[in-house]
Amino acid sequence: MKKTLSVMLIILSGIPLYAQNKYVFFGSFNRDKETEGIYVYKLDTIKGKLSKVASVKGILNPSFLTLSPNGKYLFACTESKTKNGGRVSSFEFNPEKKSLTFINSQKSGGENPVYLTVHKNGKWLVNGNYTEGSVSVYPLSENGFIEPLAQNFQFSEGSINRDRQERSHIHSTVFSPDFKYIFLPDLGADKIRSYKFEDDKKEPLTVAEKSFTQAVLGSGPRHFTFHPNGKFAYCIEEMGGAVSVYSYENGRLDSIQRINTHPDKIKDNFESSDIHISPDGRFLYASNRGSENNIALFSIQHDGTLKTVAYEPTKGRHPRTFALDSTGKFLITTNAGTGTAFVFKRNSETGLLKKVGKKIKIPGVSSVEISR
Repeated sequence: MKKTLSVMLIILSGIPLYAQNKYVFFGSFNRDKETEGIYVYKLDTIKGKLSKVASVKGILNPSFLTLSPNGKYLFACTESKTKNGGRVSSFEFNPEKKSLTFINSQKSGGENPVYLTVHKNGKWLVNGNYTEGSVSVYPLSENGFIEPLAQNFQFSEGSINRDRQERSHIHSTVFSPDFKYIFLPDLGADKIRSYKFEDDKKEPLTVAEKSFTQAVLGSGPRHFTFHPNGKFAYCIEEMGGAVSVYSYENGRLDSIQRINTHPDKIKDNFESSDIHISPDGRFLYASNRGSENNIALFSIQHDGTLKTVAYEPTKGRHPRTFALDSTGKFLITTNAGTGTAFVFKRNSETGLLKKVGKKIKIPGVSSVEISR
């Protein structure tokens, strides 16, 4: 009787009896269309265990993945690191059938696409191309079909490091919290470019009043994220091994801090890569490749500035990307150099990470995306 009453109380309180299904999507530098390129795993939201659900062949080097707002469609940068190549592709995910089905693809508007983002209304896809530095915009149909290119902007100027900054290299495309602006960290030009985004127009991108924010010369801005409160923004700098912190308002970024992602004893070979904030806005995580292969953990202060907390090993080499699930309970890393992925459980009070479950082997794993 007591057990039955407890179950009824749980149901009435709205607390789910069973864990909600979450799915994890991995991309890879597979180098061969005959081998698997995208992998889908189911995440046990209690234990953190990953179990394989599906995979897709017939695509080349899906280097970056993102999901549609409704979770039905997966978009991928494909033919990345392919001479004269570069495409953006879409897939339909059906959890009941455990299937990921190719829909279509379009040319990426440049060689080596590296980042994709979808507008909150699900009607626009924006892609960044690294090698020659460009951004492309595509309309999306309701069925996940990518329509032909609507806009493409090419950039040319470089910066002070002639070995790596001979020209523009767009490395990410990130919407502002209100989706009225989009920001483009340019590793080659040491700029964070900014555009207005008017989603009701056929050509939604127009240059913002403040067209760019200057980064430290030679720093190489890479990935970018906003604080959940919308007041602060953070950019990880690949070549400088640092996170730059900005206050944000109405399309304008103003610098307030720059902090290293590594201990002072590390002098070079930073290769900082990805950046994410916990859903509660209390902690920021930044990955380092190069000689470190870890995730730097920072606490976020009330004024948006960062304080270093710890450095967490990723258990492999070259952690190109990682992801936090929407509850903030888990963080999943990818190690492209060792072809491994790991699930870590987050301590919500300290922000620290603890490995759970077994490692997943995915050759050349390049990207990870977690469903909501």
